[in-house]
Amino acid sequence: MASSEINTQLSQAERASPQQRTDAYGSLLSHIISQNGSQLPANLIAYVQSILSDSIGVIHSRPLLSAFVEQYRNVHNNEAKIEAGNEIVQLLAPRVVSYEQQDTEIKFILADAYEAEDDFINSAKTLQTITLDSSQRNVTDDEKARVWMRICRCYLEEDDPTNALTYLNKVKQVIYSVTDQPTRLQFQLSQARIFDSQRSFLDASTAYLALSNESIIDEDERLQALFAAITTAVLAPAGPARARQLGRLYKDDRANETPEYSILEKIFLDRLLSPSEVSAFAANLREHQLAKTSDGSTVLDKAVLEHNLLAISRLYQNISISSLGALLGVEADRAEAYAAGMIESKRLSGSIDQIAGVIHFNTDGGQDRSTMDSRAFDVNVQGLAEEVEKVATMLQRAEPAFYDKIMVA
Repeated sequence: MASSEINTQLSQAERASPQQRTDAYGSLLSHIISQNGSQLPANLIAYVQSILSDSIGVIHSRPLLSAFVEQYRNVHNNEAKIEAGNEIVQLLAPRVVSYEQQDTEIKFILADAYEAEDDFINSAKTLQTITLDSSQRNVTDDEKARVWMRICRCYLEEDDPTNALTYLNKVKQVIYSVTDQPTRLQFQLSQARIFDSQRSFLDASTAYLALSNESIIDEDERLQALFAAITTAVLAPAGPARARQLGRLYKDDRANETPEYSILEKIFLDRLLSPSEVSAFAANLREHQLAKTSDGSTVLDKAVLEHNLLAISRLYQNISISSLGALLGVEADRAEAYAAGMIESKRLSGSIDQIAGVIHFNTDGGQDRSTMDSRAFDVNVQGLAEEVEKVATMLQRAEPAFYDKIMVA
């Protein structure tokens, strides 16, 4: 309950003439906020109840409420701001049509206060109550997208990709008409994070890579996005689609600046990964990226096993299932099951002779051989181009006049 002093002054302000009322309420509000004691929330609530009373009327109460919003914004005590804000939102609910703009601003401030306390769920719930389909004011697609993206990000902070996706899909409906660049970038990042959380790692890698090429983003953040693109590409199921994505990442000049370049290179060049390399990579993964799959292994375990299986198919024309299991570090039955699954989904070219206990790999002129030859060719061309560039640089330094003459010619 508000203090008796404040209640008395509020009664006097209500009875004041319209000319004196604004000054009376303004002085009283400054006094309430300056006290900043345990009764601050109750005093703020009593103040809003007073200016919304029937004796004031909507015409006069609306500017008073707008002035209150600006003062409420500057309250430093988040607990008081949250306690008062929730009650004030309830007071405005039955008459929100008359005070829609002020109601929206109060909810934004309340959401800020929740986020300052790391309470992202209540921030999202508060933002969800903002009226975006309004008959009282024009809400642009940019404004709608900003609110939806903020809700989406709040849910992502709480590792709730399901609710986050609901609001990302709302943004998708208007994203092509959104002109605000930060909102568009947040959309890209949130989309990548949702793909990542849902373990759609190949889609996540593609989204992170696109984000890493946005020139408007700081260089450090672009490198972080590239690092995330490499990490999720490594975790993606082995196969032609992942091979193409790994190729894009491997050819990116910035890739060697990331800590995961070594494992990226080995996977791209179809080299076997050692347990120590896998452990070092796993140390930087997030919780959902280390979650267990249906067979009890982690996503990383499965990705590495499938990659090593592909790498072995480049080295052998055929191999016994028991030997394959030994090379992969798993039981023979599990090695056979993974190989069968990859062959069935056309991510590995080969066949299994279960009677003989042998796996035959199609290494002669098939799609896998073409892919391998193409990668080797690309890498060789890239190496040759780098060597030519080095020679040209050395020539320019040693014989600048001759170099300039050749370039002009």
